[in-house]
Amino acid sequence: MTKRSASKRRLGRTDLHLSALGLGTAGLGNLFEHVDESVAQETLKTAWEGACRYFDTSPFYGHGQAEVRTGRGLYLQDRNDFVLSTKVGRLFRRPADPTNFVADQWIGPLPFEITFDYSYDGIMRSVEDSYLRLGMNRIDILLIHDLDSWFHPDIATLEHHRKSLSQSGWKALEELKSSGVIGAIGAGLNDRETFGWYLDHVPVDCFLLALRYTLLEHDVLLDEFARCERDGIGIIVGGAFNSGILATGAVPDAKYNYGPAPDDILAKVRKIDAICKRHDTPLAAAALQFSAAHPLVASVVVGALNPTHIEGNIASFDKHIPADLWDELKATNLLPEYAPIPARNQEA
Repeated sequence: MTKRSASKRRLGRTDLHLSALGLGTAGLGNLFEHVDESVAQETLKTAWEGACRYFDTSPFYGHGQAEVRTGRGLYLQDRNDFVLSTKVGRLFRRPADPTNFVADQWIGPLPFEITFDYSYDGIMRSVEDSYLRLGMNRIDILLIHDLDSWFHPDIATLEHHRKSLSQSGWKALEELKSSGVIGAIGAGLNDRETFGWYLDHVPVDCFLLALRYTLLEHDVLLDEFARCERDGIGIIVGGAFNSGILATGAVPDAKYNYGPAPDDILAKVRKIDAICKRHDTPLAAAALQFSAAHPLVASVVVGALNPTHIEGNIASFDKHIPADLWDELKATNLLPEYAPIPARNQEA
């Protein structure tokens, strides 16, 4: 019997079918800590052997490092056996001063500077560059990356890039899809305002929604998810652990959305964790399976820094969770009554 983590789900109205548990590769781009090359490759191998068949990467992750590693780990596999997404919106170039180059949060990235570019030419060049870094000539999903106030806090700059996408870059994406080069156009985003902007202005096939649909965050259910369901837009969930706290629990220095967890979040996580413990369920298992339960969600993408993380994520995704746990979370208003939960008849 196929494990839940390895089951295939259709992405919106596209012809793509993703494994329910996917691997995100930001960590393999050395996000916040260094990952040795041998460990990165063993991590990808473990994911493959665990039947993960959806891999998400980006030029941004390690300034190309994650794409290089992902390609190296997958290029010998049958290309029809997995789905691969990467992103557009950034280009890379040799630094003007290579000796003093520093790459923000990445530890040991490839030595290239970033420039944002959402234009027709920028997107076409980004795709060609990704082919070379991946060592592959096929990308299944292209995601417009970080076109939001997190990365463009100056409103004028954000509007400039959005105009560039709408009036120029979107044509490139449509050409790539209509010619069969890619199977889906999507957007990777972090905040609710950007989610709404895309729904109002850009007819994407899917969203990779980071941090916004988790045990702690579900304010997109009644509006944005309803609009996606109406329009046949698929969802890939990223950040199901809210960058850490839903995997570690409310430990000292717990991370929430890439920063220290505030007191109210710590308190809420303690309540959720206590209910999980009463039902003999790891917090991480509840977090992953909640995000995966919505019918719009084709895959939950989880990062990993080593093979042990992969094994733990697979075990959490496949663990049987008693229905009473979900009932108690709703009865205590830790989840809204209308939030989809895993099927009550799921097998152990």
